[in-house]
Amino acid sequence: MAKKLRVGIIGCGGIANGKHMPSLAKLTQVEMVAFCDIEVERAEEAALKYGTEGATIHADYKELLKDKTIDVVHVCTPNDSHADITVAALEADKHVMCEKPMAKTAEDAKRMVEAAKRTGKKLTIGYQNRFRTDSQYLHKVCELGDLGDIYLAKAHAIRRRAVPTWGVFLDEEKQGGGPLIDIGTHALDLTLWMMNNYKPKAVLGSTFHKLGKKKDAANAWGPWDPEKFKVEDSAFGYITMQNGATIILESSWAINMLQTGEAKCTLCGTEGGADMWDGLRVNGENFSKLYTNHIDLDAKGVDFYDGETESAADLEARLWIESILNNTEPVVKPEEALVVTEILEAIYKSAQTGEAVYFND
Repeated sequence: MAKKLRVGIIGCGGIANGKHMPSLAKLTQVEMVAFCDIEVERAEEAALKYGTEGATIHADYKELLKDKTIDVVHVCTPNDSHADITVAALEADKHVMCEKPMAKTAEDAKRMVEAAKRTGKKLTIGYQNRFRTDSQYLHKVCELGDLGDIYLAKAHAIRRRAVPTWGVFLDEEKQGGGPLIDIGTHALDLTLWMMNNYKPKAVLGSTFHKLGKKKDAANAWGPWDPEKFKVEDSAFGYITMQNGATIILESSWAINMLQTGEAKCTLCGTEGGADMWDGLRVNGENFSKLYTNHIDLDAKGVDFYDGETESAADLEARLWIESILNNTEPVVKPEEALVVTEILEAIYKSAQTGEAVYFND
C-alpha cells in the first residue's frame, strides 16, 4: 500500500474543525498525526476526534515542526501568524496549506512565496470558494473564452448584519482588518481567477466604521461589543488592471443593503457576461437576440436519485493532497494569493490616505 501523507494541524479552532479536519478525514491518502493549539484542550479534542493512534499534542508549533515524519501542515491560525508559521513549516521541509487570507500584509505574503520557491515545497491558500460547483463551471466557461475579453467585474461579499463576535475577528492587530480581509478576500480571489488577470495598476479604496458603534445591534450572532469593534464594518475598492479591465469590490459585515451574498462575482465580457445572483446565469446574444441561460448545477440525473456532489471543502482538500502525491501545481497558487493580499492592502492604504495606490509594472 502506498505511503500515506502525514499531516499536522496548527490551530484547532473554528476553521480547522469546520473545514480542514473533516475534509482531510475523508481522504484515504492521509492521516492526521499531530495537533497544535495555544489552548491545548482544543488540540487534545481534535486529536481524539481526528487523530491516528498516538497522535501528538503541542502548544508550540515549533515543537510540531521538529517531527521529521510530518509531510504536510495546515495552518489555521489568526492572520497575523500565517507568515511566520508557514515560512517555518516550509523551511522544516513540509508542504503547507494556509488558511485565507494569505497574510496580514503583502510583505509577509511575499516572504511566504519566497520561502516556497527557496525550499521547493508546495504552498497553497484556503480559497475554497473556487471549488464550488458554480465556480468550477463558470471557470470552464471563462477558460473556453465564451465571455470574450472580461473588461468589467464586480466582486461581492455583502452581509446585511452578520458580524462575527467570537475569536479575534474584531481585533485589527490580529486580523489586519474586518470584512474586507475576511470575506472580501474570497470574492476578490474568485473574480481574479475567473478573469485570469493578476496585474493590477491602481486601486482606490474606502472603508467605513459606521454601524460598528451601535449598541444592542441586530446581528446574526447576537449584538457585538462596540468597544471591541476595532475594524471596519464595510469596505469598497475600485481596481484598475494594467490591461484596462476594472474590478469593483464590495464587502461588509453590517450595512443597510438588501441584496446580500458572499463570494460571488459578476463578469462582463465582449462576448457575454455572467453572474451568481440567481444561481449561475450566463448571458449574451445570438442571431440578434439576447439570451440568459440559468445553468442547472443539480447533480440529479434520474427520478428517485439525487446524485452525488463533492463539497467545496472536500474537493479543495482532495485536489490539494493529489497535487502533492502527483507533484502537480495546486489549484490556488501562492503567487495568485499574493496579488489578492497586495490589492487588499492597497484598498486599506488608499482609504487611510484618501489617495489612489499605484502598482509598479
